[in-house]
Order: sequence, then structure tokens, then C-alpha cells
Amino acid sequence: MTSYPSLFRSEEMSLVQLFIPTEVAHDTIAELAELGNVQFKDLNPDVNPFQRSFVGEIRRIDEMARRVRFFSSQVEKESIPTRPLDESAPMLLVGPRVAQMRDELEVKLNEHEARLTQMNDSYTTLSTRTRELQEARHVLRETAVFFDRAGRQEQEIRTSFDDGTQPLLAGDAENQIQRGEGNVQFDLEFVAGTIDRARVPTFERVLWRVLRGNLYMNHTDIDQVFVDPTTGAESRKNVFIIFAHGEQLLAKIRKVAESMGATLYPIDANADKRNDALREVNARLEDIGHVLYNTEATRKAELTKIADSLESWKDAVNREKLIYETLNLFNYDARRKTLIAEGWVPTRDVPRIVLALRHATEIAQTSVPPILQELHTAKKPPTFHRVNKFTEGFQTIIDSYGIATYQEVNPGLFAVVTFPFLFAVMFGDLGHGFLVTLTAAAMIFYEAKISKIDIGEMLGTFFYGRYIILLMGMFSMFTGLIYNDIFSKSLHIWHSGWEWPHEGNGTLTAVATGHTYPFGLDPAWHGSENALVFTNSYKMKLSIILGVIHMTFACCLQVPNHLHFKRISSIWAEFIPQLVFLESIFGYLVVMIIKKWCTDWSAPGAGNPPSLLNMLIYMFLSPGTVEDPMYAGQSGVQVFLLGLAGICVPWMLCTKPYLEWREHQKTVAAGYVGVSANDHEEDGRRSSVDEAEEEGHANGRGGVGAGPVDGAGEEEEGHGFEMGEVIIHQVIHTIEFCLGCISNTASYLRLWALSLAHAQLSEVLYTMTIESAFAPGGVGAVIFLMFMFLMWFQLTVFILCVMEGLSAFLHALRLHWVEANGKHYQAGGYAFTPVSFAKAQEVEG
Repeated sequence: MTSYPSLFRSEEMSLVQLFIPTEVAHDTIAELAELGNVQFKDLNPDVNPFQRSFVGEIRRIDEMARRVRFFSSQVEKESIPTRPLDESAPMLLVGPRVAQMRDELEVKLNEHEARLTQMNDSYTTLSTRTRELQEARHVLRETAVFFDRAGRQEQEIRTSFDDGTQPLLAGDAENQIQRGEGNVQFDLEFVAGTIDRARVPTFERVLWRVLRGNLYMNHTDIDQVFVDPTTGAESRKNVFIIFAHGEQLLAKIRKVAESMGATLYPIDANADKRNDALREVNARLEDIGHVLYNTEATRKAELTKIADSLESWKDAVNREKLIYETLNLFNYDARRKTLIAEGWVPTRDVPRIVLALRHATEIAQTSVPPILQELHTAKKPPTFHRVNKFTEGFQTIIDSYGIATYQEVNPGLFAVVTFPFLFAVMFGDLGHGFLVTLTAAAMIFYEAKISKIDIGEMLGTFFYGRYIILLMGMFSMFTGLIYNDIFSKSLHIWHSGWEWPHEGNGTLTAVATGHTYPFGLDPAWHGSENALVFTNSYKMKLSIILGVIHMTFACCLQVPNHLHFKRISSIWAEFIPQLVFLESIFGYLVVMIIKKWCTDWSAPGAGNPPSLLNMLIYMFLSPGTVEDPMYAGQSGVQVFLLGLAGICVPWMLCTKPYLEWREHQKTVAAGYVGVSANDHEEDGRRSSVDEAEEEGHANGRGGVGAGPVDGAGEEEEGHGFEMGEVIIHQVIHTIEFCLGCISNTASYLRLWALSLAHAQLSEVLYTMTIESAFAPGGVGAVIFLMFMFLMWFQLTVFILCVMEGLSAFLHALRLHWVEANGKHYQAGGYAFTPVSFAKAQEVEG
């Protein structure tokens, strides 16, 4: 009878072997990946990935994936919305026609790619031609303007300077221009074109130096911005016209222009021919514009059609790739035409897997079903915890520290309570906790809508931990009631235990009324001069108490681990001395703190309250000496506890090495030698890769559904007994625990420090914003108060809730990872990574 799924320990795992006929292999993996609870092992660790059985299919699927990525980039570039996967018709490539369906999908993708590529090429060619004609039109217009100016005897001769002294053209331009009857005639020949505006100064200087000033150049800015149809980059250009004499000079000008990326256009000096060319360019631009519009409309229609099926294609291609990557992990028995697979599965899910295999056989319409049998092995299984959306975040916090050893007690179960509580001790404020709770509740209420949209990585992290934030906010409201703190103010819920005198000068002392405030801190402390002294002492001692309780609980979690793994000797060789050492020093300190709280030091004969810090120091420096005893026989008790702690050190140091040495001697005396546990497989059924792993071979590729990268993840420690190593390990472990008890207890003082800082920062923020705005006045005072309230609220959210919340979160994380988990958590396992379409889709997304 299997137990109910629990986070207390990881799921019990079984190693299974599958014999899958080739005709049903594809549908079998599809069913198991849909189920998502089988982690397959690589049975071909020595085979190159390019030499495996299904490398041809994977190459075809990679080519299909490339086409899908090409479609995605084109659709995203045009900002065309795609139909979500949950609204698309499912494309299930299973059944006896799976090969034909995959071929049809490949042909469809190929046809879409060919059409889209052809339209893209046509669009690019037409856009490039349009750009060239637009530039030619600008060149014709600007050269016409220049010639008109020359015809009207308007001397607008542009000069360029080299080193700021010499013009580009030495001499009078009028000597180079001769007018005839009605038309302008030039003895100088010219070159016209366009060039990038940023290169014009360089272009001028290069021409000046190459031609030694034997040229005349004029250029004008083009207002139109040109866009490259391929890259989408914008560029601004200038029209230039250069006059020179002789073919050699013109050839040099053309070479320089082409080397600097200029575009040259043949322009006639005759005005009539230029006008004819301009009309021809305008007509061609209009024709190309119509063709370009129709091409763009057809292209968008094609992309819209593709966008309707893009997500389903992407999902189908990813599923096929995952299936064939998984099939490459199997062995192929050519004689029986069967694939042999091995993998880890949760033991409770074996019946579901059997049903999935039967369903795959029905889908494939074959009569030979896959065969499943369980294998007995000494390999260490992967660690798998069943989580839901509430516990997933807390388990992720623990897994970030390390994956639990198989069947080890999982601290993630207890972190559901301890993590938000320790956070709340540092963050305690009723108002701030309410804001945090309200935010988390909103994310939970709208989680279905938020999960469908892309909110970014940072906001996605907060959404992922929405249930953690919810509990942190609720616990913060609880501790805020304990501290009686709401936005740095107090709540007067019940009758106070103190009253202030109505009359008096100077410092007033509150008078006890005989009442006891039933819950939390008495509101009379807020605003008093010694409030900080009182809360400082209270929170510091409270942090020590909570820290010792947390560490004691963590130490006690060793017991179920030792009992489960049948390490009974470790209970009294490790757990008992560690617990006695911790409680004899710091447990005693907690008892003394509580006793000091419970003692009425104002009663006659009670004496002065002693300093517990001095008491703890003198307990080590001067055993038996107590300056201000709190009870009779205190010195003797402290000496006894100190001696008990001293005995625990050699107890931890020597007991376990001696027990292991004695056990080893018994084994040797019985005539046994070191034999790997893998040699004792039951019923003759043995994993087909055990031999390879025992020889130290590494497992093959990782990835979704693959096991650990190397065999070390599953091998039990099989090295021989070395007494030196055992002693060194125990010495390090003992020193680490003894010193860790002191440093870890001091580390819990961060609960006091952050709580105090949070309260003081909240009070300062309130004093400097809202409190300063409470002044009598008219409309201006009301507007000022609203402005200060808005500022106070924004600073409260972003500084006190977000920044302080992140700080408290990180400190609570450290207390769990180091102070608590270090007492019991081995974290020597590896994660269960089953073949799963859902997880593969998350990774792809």
C-alpha cells in the first residue's frame, strides 16, 4: 500500500525497463511525454550524437524548426498577432499515419517558406529600385535648380576649405560658364549623384587633394529619409554635382565617389532631355509604387495566414524533436526490431504508465504492445517532490540551495511556515503587511489572465512567488499586531496598562493602571522617550529565542533521517551530543531570558536585573562565579552545563569514527572484501548500463528527460574504508558545528536589526512627509497635504515595501540556507527531470 503524496520526503522511485516495438515507439514516447513522469537514461553513452539511430529525423526536424523561427521573425517584424496555442486546432502527430502527417507538415512549411522568400526578394528588389529612382529624381531636380541659377547669372559657388585656408576651386567660375542663345552650355563636364550626408566633408577633402583643386563642387541636402528595405536602417543623403575638365579627372572623381559609397547618375546638360528624364522617372515610380503596394498586401496576407497556425506548428515541431531526441537514448535490438529503454519513474505512477503504454498501442493500431518490467538496482534514484502552485515556490527556495538526497526529509515542507514567519519578524508592520497581502491577492485573483501575457522577467519572478508573498504579507500583519505598529503608528484596541499624569513639569513618568494589554505591545510605549530602549531589548532577546528554537528544530530533523536510513548509531553519536551542546549553552540562555521577563524587578527585594550577556561571558571565563544570581544554585547549574558542553565535544569527535572502525573490523574478520552493491542484483535482472557506469563511463547527453550528465549522480559511494579520512571528516564536522552554534546564534540577531531599522525608517518617513503637512490653512494646505500623502505613499511602496521587503527576503533566505539547513540537510541528490511536453514548452517559451 502506497502512502499519500507528501512533501515530507521525496517520492519513492523505481527503475523500469521498456521493450518498445519500433512501429509503436513514436506514439509510446508521445504518450509518456504527455504524462510527464518518466526520466529516461542514456543507454548509448559511448555513441557520438551524430552517429545515433534517429539523427536523420532530428536533422529534418531542425530544418522545420528553422523555417518556423523564420516565420516567427517575419510575423513579429510586421507586428501581426498570432493565434494562441490554446485557441488553435491541436496538431497531433500520432497514429499509423504519423510519418505521412510529418511529411505533409514539412511540405507545407517548405511551400510557405518558398512563397514568403520569393515575396521578400521581390519586395526588397522593388524597394531598392524605388529608392534608386527617388534618388535619381532628387538629382534631376537639384541639378536643374543649379543650371537655372547659372542661367540667371546667380553666382552661388560653394567653396570648401582645406585647413581652413584654400577654396576648392581657385579662379572665377564665370570664366568657365559660357551662355548661348536660350540654353546654358558648359565647357566643363560634370558628375552627379548622391552620397551619405555624414561623408560629405570627407568626400570634399579627398577630391580636393586628389585633383589638386581642379574642380568645382556643389551639394544640397535631401529632406527625405531613405530606409533600407533589408535592415530597416535609416539614412540621409545629399545630392552633389562636380565639374571638372578632362576624362582622367572625371574617372578619378567616379572612383573616389564609388569608394565612398556614392551612387552616380547619368545627367544630361540639356534642359529638355533632363525634363524628359524626370517625367520618365516619375512615371516609373508610380508604376513601381502600385506593384510594391500589391506585393506588400499579398505578403501580409500570407503572413496573416501563417500566423493563424504558427503556434501549433511550433508546438508540433518541438514535440517531434523531443520525441526523437528521447528515442536516441535507447538501445536498438536489430534481431527483434525492438527499442530497449530504461528510466526512473515514481513508483505510484507505474499503473498510469502501463495504461499509457496500452493507449499508445491502440493509437498506433498495432497488436504488439510495449513491455514494462521493474529492475532491482542499488543505484541512487533521482529526487522528486510533488508540488502544486502553492508549494512550488517554497520548494524552489530549498532546491536553489541543493537538491535533497533521495528520501531525505525535505525542509521545503516546513519552509511554508518558517520562511514567511522569519520574514515577518523583520518586516512586521500591519499597514505594510496589508499592502503586500493585497498585492499578492490581486496576482492570485487574476493569475489566469496574467499567466497568458508576457510581463517580463522581473515582474514574472514576483508573479511566480505570489503565494510566498501572500503568506509573507499575512504573517507581517500578525507580527505588526504583536509590535502594535501600523505605518509607524500604534493601535489603541484595548485598554492600556499605563496612564500619563495630567499635570507635571519636565519628564513625566507613566503610572501603571493594573491592567495588562492582552495582545501585543502596549500603545503607551509609542512616543515615550525610552520606547527605543525597550523595543530594542525586546526584539533582540526575541530574535535569540526564535533563532535557538529554529536551530533546535533543524537539529531534530536529523532523527527521522537517521531512522529512515537505518543509521541508529548516528542518533547517539551525532544528534544527542549536538543537541546537548546547543541546549546546554544557548538553550540555557533562552530559559534565562524568559525567566528575566517573568520576574517583577520592581518588587521589594528583587534586586537589580542582571545582564545576561555578562552572565554568558562569565559562564566561560569564570565558571562558578555569578555576580547577580537569578535563582538559588545558579553557579552550580552553570558549571554543570558547561561541563556537559565540554563532554559533548570529544563525544562528537571520537564516537562515530570508533564505531565505523569497529564495524569495518567486524567485516574484515568475517572474511568479506569490498564488493560493489551492484553485484547483488536480484532475479538476474540488471540494468543494461550498470557495467558501463561501474567502469566510470559517463552518461550521455542531458536535456529534457535525460538523466544526470555523469554516472556519479547515480553511483553509491563504493570506495574502501580509510580511517584517516573518517577522522579528518569528523574533526572538521565537529569544529564546524561547535563554532557554528555561536556564529549562527549571533546571525539570528539580524531579525532584531532589520525589524528595528524597518520601524525607524517608517517613522522617519512619516515624520518628514505627512506629519509636516498637518497644519491649519486653506485650500493651499489641503493641496500640500494631498501632495505629501502621495509622496509618502510612493516612498512607502517602493522603499519600505519593495526594497525593505527584498532585503528581509534575502536575510530570511540566508537563515534557512545556512543556519537551519546546515544542521541536517545533506542536499546530495539530483533532480528528477522527466520527458515532458509541458516542461519543454516552458523552456521554449
